[in-house]
Order: sequence, then structure tokens, then C-alpha cells
Amino acid sequence: MYEGVLKKMLVERTRPIQYFLKINPGFVHLNQCLNTNLSLEHIGTECLHCGSQEALFRQGFCKSCFFESPAAGAWIMRPELSKAHLNEADRDLSYEKEMQLQPHVVYLALSSHLKVGVTRKTQLPTRWIDQGAQQAAVLLEVPNRYLAGVAEVALKAVFSDKTNWRQMVQNQTTTIQWEEEIDRALAHLPNDLKPYIVRPPAPPTDFKYPVEQFPIKPVSLNLTKTPNFRGKLVGIKGQYLLFEDQTVFNVRSNEGMVVRLGVHSTN
Repeated sequence: MYEGVLKKMLVERTRPIQYFLKINPGFVHLNQCLNTNLSLEHIGTECLHCGSQEALFRQGFCKSCFFESPAAGAWIMRPELSKAHLNEADRDLSYEKEMQLQPHVVYLALSSHLKVGVTRKTQLPTRWIDQGAQQAAVLLEVPNRYLAGVAEVALKAVFSDKTNWRQMVQNQTTTIQWEEEIDRALAHLPNDLKPYIVRPPAPPTDFKYPVEQFPIKPVSLNLTKTPNFRGKLVGIKGQYLLFEDQTVFNVRSNEGMVVRLGVHSTN
């Protein structure tokens, strides 16, 4: 039996992707749990920033930290709001400089459909795996988060920036003509961003996930409403655990939940 605060699964890019959950007394290698029964019991909450046991508000933070912590600034979800390159603080200039003033990439990823996204260069390919992307390709590499955000805003005119989680866990995607889509994306970039285009265009990266059975009618597990759950694990994709009974559990969206995890034989 394991017990601790949920945080997003750690990943290792192999074929298939290897998944690990850091939880006391160590790590659980979730690939080894396929075809076994997992039990989840919600026993509390712990803010990812201050460690308080107050109710979680958003993104694993209590209400106070969500509005005060630099790790929850609006620029995280909206990169175009970044201001560290202007030497202006949002909440903590030192933290924001560290996060924002480093190479970022703008990319296209095929998860439920083709979408545009932004991440720090050091986060590849983890960011793509966390989104459950089947394929992904870099369009631009820029020196800071602000420029990546400007590019993303321009590309959102023709590409979504959201993943449809149901279609992603169902493995519903369409065939993409990557050369055409990359050309279409680059044509919509402002001229002052075109010097940052990756040349030659990088071929898409492919990912394989450890899934034996995709859900047909996925039902999301909410630990607040269902504090005790047990089911047979049949797959992992993105940050989702997929169970035989069509239940899917988004580990990332439940960060900050304190849980008791059990791994049980199906015999």
C-alpha cells in the first residue's frame, strides 16, 4: 500500500512510454501494474505550494496560493502575458525570469486533433507525452516565453490550443498531412517571428503508449465525489489511467489530492 500527495506521473520516452508515480514509500512503475487491480482512496488534500491542508482551489493550489504564488501566474496559461523580458514583475521577478527567459518552442501536436502549443525547450518531449500526443513537431524556437505566446496567439486563428480529452483517451485522431499543416502554420506567423522558424522543418515525433484497451465511452473519475475506487488498469495515455470498466482518471488534474494507492492481483 502506498500513500501520499498526487503529482503528475513521471515519464520516460521508450516504446511504449514508461510511467512512474512518485508516492511514499518510493515510486510505482505503473507499466508493471497493467492488468492488475488498482485501488484509490481519497484521504485528504495538500497544497502543492504551501503544503496546507486547506481545500484545493485550482491546479493543486489552495485559494491563497493560486492568487499569490508565482507558480500559478496568468502567464503560465497565457504566455503572451509574460513580462520578465521587460524586467517587470507579475508576482516574483526572480522566479519569472528563471522560467520565462529561456528557450521556448512553439509546436503542433496531434492528440485528439491537431493543436498548437508552447513549452520550454527543456520540457520536450515530456510536454507532448503529458498531452497524449501521437505525433508532434516543432515549428519555432524562440528565446523567451513572451515571443512563444505571441506566436501561439497568431496560430490560434487557425488551430485549436485545447485537447479534447475524451477523443484523446479513445484514441480518435485523423491522418495529418504534416508538410501541408506546417506550411499552413508558418504562413500565419507575423513576419518578425519568421527568423525563429526551425529550418529544415523537423519531422514529426511519434509516440506509443502502454494501452491494451481504449475506452469506448470514457467516464471521468472524480475522487471528491467518489473517494473510493477500484478497477483493472488496462492502459495509460497522457496523464490518464484507463480502466477496464471505462473509468479514466486524470492524475494531473487531481494533483494535491492525498491518496492511498493499492496494487492488487486480479487472481
